[in-house]
Amino acid sequence: MNEPSAVRPVRPLRRAAPWFIAALLLATVGLPVAAGTFGHLPDAPSVGYARPLNTTSFVVNMTDTPRFVPQFLSAPAGNTLALRLVNQGAIVHTFTLLKQSGVRLNASWTPPQIDHFFAQNGSLLNVSVPGGGEANVSVAFNASAGFDSFEFVSLIPYQFQAGMFGFLNLTSTAPGLETFENTTDSYAFVPDALAANDTHYPFNLDVLVTNTGNLAHTFSLASQANVTLSPANFTSYFQQHAPLVSVNVPGGAGSTVWANFTVPGPGVFQYICEVPGHFAAGMTGFLYVGVPVPPQPGPPSTAVVESWVLVGSAALLGIGVFAAIVSAFFGRFPEAPKEPTEHH
Repeated sequence: MNEPSAVRPVRPLRRAAPWFIAALLLATVGLPVAAGTFGHLPDAPSVGYARPLNTTSFVVNMTDTPRFVPQFLSAPAGNTLALRLVNQGAIVHTFTLLKQSGVRLNASWTPPQIDHFFAQNGSLLNVSVPGGGEANVSVAFNASAGFDSFEFVSLIPYQFQAGMFGFLNLTSTAPGLETFENTTDSYAFVPDALAANDTHYPFNLDVLVTNTGNLAHTFSLASQANVTLSPANFTSYFQQHAPLVSVNVPGGAGSTVWANFTVPGPGVFQYICEVPGHFAAGMTGFLYVGVPVPPQPGPPSTAVVESWVLVGSAALLGIGVFAAIVSAFFGRFPEAPKEPTEHH
């Protein structure tokens, strides 16, 4: 009887081959997944909700027409009114706020008569702004001033008589609301939905608009609720219905501007960018006032998979497939041990 033949030892390379191929195939899947997990962009907020404020901020432009833009300001009593006065013209203007509520200056008065009135009665604010200049001022109103109205004028001779006056109306003693909006170079507002809910109408809403890119934009809000604007009709609409607010957002990342306006009542108000081509590219959003915000679609996948990840994954997959084909061609691995044979 012959001795049983010895079993050939399995070579280390054959034993490791299936694990090596499995690792390659797993890496082709795991590498893009890991890149997407650790290389994602932060999700942008889908809705901006307004919150109560203690300060109402306005930007008031002065022009050589001469005019104040806007001419009518609305703010709640019981808080502080912050004004940024911007002289867009070349000549000096003043922003002079009457001290007495309910008083209207006579447009037929001469400049000396106007000066005499203020000399006797004083003013809450009296700020002179040179051509091209700016000034920041503030004034506080206590709760007892609710529903009062104060006129403001320019004291430069004959500017008031030519129409440079306006009115500050204190709507109530309730605080106003504020929220934020961002503009981007991808022609989008982020978020593109704002929500503001209050218990009374009208109320003041302040929106801080921040430019996150380089392109200049506007924040222009329709004056009527539940009106749908389109790139084809918004120009004619704004000619017939002045925007509730329309502010220029300066170009350059980090540039900010306040959009301050009075919300007349509940509904859905559309806002757009009026810079040519921006609205047509999709730059619009909606302000939901006193109505539910519809469910917002989930943000698109923000996974960032670099090209080198895809190329590397494809290379690993190719190597794994090639190794599997070679192994199949040359036989099973590791090689199955042969049964010992006996001769009787």
